[in-house]
Amino acid sequence: MFITLKNGDKMEIAENATCMQAALAISEGLARNAVCAKVNGEEVDLSHSLNEGDMLEIVTLKDKEGLKVYRHTCAHVLAQALKTVYPTCKLSIGPVIDNGFYYDVDFVTPITQADLAKIEVEMQKIIKSNLPIERFTLPKDEAIALMKGFSENYKVELIEDLPEGETISFYKQGNFTDLCRGPHLPSTGKIKAFKLTSIAGAYWRGDEHNKMLTRIYGTAFAKKDEMEAYFTMLEEAKKRDHTKLGKELKLFAIMNEGKGLPFFLPNGMKLKNALIDYWRQIHTRDGYVEVNTPIMLNRTLWETSGHWFHYRDNMYTTKVDEEDFAIKPMNCPGSILVYKNEPHSYKDLPIRMGELGLVHRHEKSGQLHGLFRVRCFTQDDAHIFMTPEQIKDEIKGVVRLINEVYTLFGFKYHVELSTRPENSMGSDEDWNNATDALKSALDDLGLPYVVNEGDGAFYGPKIDFHLEDSIGRTWQCGTIQLDFQLPQRFEMEYVGEDGGKHRPIMVHRVVFGSIERFIGILIEHFAGKFPVWLSPVQAKILPITDRQEAYAKELCAKMKEKGIRVEVDDRNEKIGYKIREAQMEKVPYMLVVGEKEAEAGLVAVRRRDKGDTGAVSADDFIATVLSDISEKTVF
Repeated sequence: MFITLKNGDKMEIAENATCMQAALAISEGLARNAVCAKVNGEEVDLSHSLNEGDMLEIVTLKDKEGLKVYRHTCAHVLAQALKTVYPTCKLSIGPVIDNGFYYDVDFVTPITQADLAKIEVEMQKIIKSNLPIERFTLPKDEAIALMKGFSENYKVELIEDLPEGETISFYKQGNFTDLCRGPHLPSTGKIKAFKLTSIAGAYWRGDEHNKMLTRIYGTAFAKKDEMEAYFTMLEEAKKRDHTKLGKELKLFAIMNEGKGLPFFLPNGMKLKNALIDYWRQIHTRDGYVEVNTPIMLNRTLWETSGHWFHYRDNMYTTKVDEEDFAIKPMNCPGSILVYKNEPHSYKDLPIRMGELGLVHRHEKSGQLHGLFRVRCFTQDDAHIFMTPEQIKDEIKGVVRLINEVYTLFGFKYHVELSTRPENSMGSDEDWNNATDALKSALDDLGLPYVVNEGDGAFYGPKIDFHLEDSIGRTWQCGTIQLDFQLPQRFEMEYVGEDGGKHRPIMVHRVVFGSIERFIGILIEHFAGKFPVWLSPVQAKILPITDRQEAYAKELCAKMKEKGIRVEVDDRNEKIGYKIREAQMEKVPYMLVVGEKEAEAGLVAVRRRDKGDTGAVSADDFIATVLSDISEKTVF
């Protein structure tokens, strides 16, 4: 029989040949590195039997899907080790997450971080045994009986929630069997490098009314050196932790009186305002108008937008004059009301409408983290209202703007196109048209992207930008969402060239995403050493003795007139101490002024990462700083 390979080639194989046998027929090297396969787009085990006409793709650890399967198998090895070391424990779920996996377990006697070492020893034994991993299926009633026989009540509950008549799959390795959809590695011996990292508490099914389980986190990599590099990165990330640096640099605080509601301190506001000034500058240049909409609007609006039904659990609500209101979790419905406030012609379009809107979303307390996961944040939103003919050019314009911003900060990035989710509004035709428009714009720009099936917004597909920071971590920030639904739900209109009424198309887009979260990312990306244009304090003048204070203050006033954020450290301390303090505050420029500098109108310049760079005239230094600010130099 014949199958089709990823590159489109046809290949003849024996009847009922497995994916592994097909991989061997292609090359022994491919078979040796194979993790699982995709057959007609669906991930399957290498033991899966092929049929005539199947589309086959062999997945290795070089593929993102391959690493997920590898880590998922490691989670099963962890579960088997736990049942060996703690026979009375009950297993729940063990999914793959970014950079690793976890397993939620119900222990009779709680375990501690110190217990992870002996669990790892048992895992190593299982891996060394190279146990074959075999898939089998059972009807629902037999699957329940099997798990009841193992006294795995959490697994029984999971199976009971599955539809009637569904066939349930399991995976067996040695004397251990686990409920799982798969796929998995062909044997446990394929795992080369893993580490259990931490434990935490987690409610069963994420419901705080359920029992608290123990979550064991781990990671796994194809090679030991890759795992070592990962842990080196984690150590570097600890040094850059934005919650730690945010406190040390006096940027922001999270108070007990407002958990998840960040307070920006004076230094943090200087940084935030610098970002906002930059945002306004580039948006004004690109033809955006800025609006501001109310923080709270009535229930009718949110019902029309669909948020009341699709996003209700994440919204804060209240009553005003016996009428239901919601604090806005998103800015888009308010922008639509601005659009509808007056009639529009096709000559007005596109309208690019920006808003730095404060939004609130309900996040569980256990998920809050610094500026990364908060309950209120400033979304640098923009909504573009356009004709169908303008879609491609507007999408391309937004992509260029996002590229400009990320390049300025030194971020690499990759792009994902997210398609229709299960919980969505609108017709197949609208979704197909919207998705095709995004694909076409990306193709025209020659921008590589991967398709993220089913991860779009409930009202339309989207393009997501994932940043890579200076130590290799990725962050999802920018997004472009094409929306055919809200213009219909709000009955938005414009008068076309033919004199008739037409429905505009709407784009939702952010560049920073959340300004608060973006600041957290920048803190860690730059390790608190911000470029001059962003630094809360751009220069610090350090007089050696009190006799130079008058000159220092005169120079400070002159620099402030030029818009430079500068301070004088006139404390009665030794100059070495002042320099160390300024260095700890990560100030880009330190200006040491002694008797000689004061008499000659000079400054002895120290740069944050280069030390002494020599004495220059005060005017020359001011020119240098102004150039750094205007050019947005990164050093």
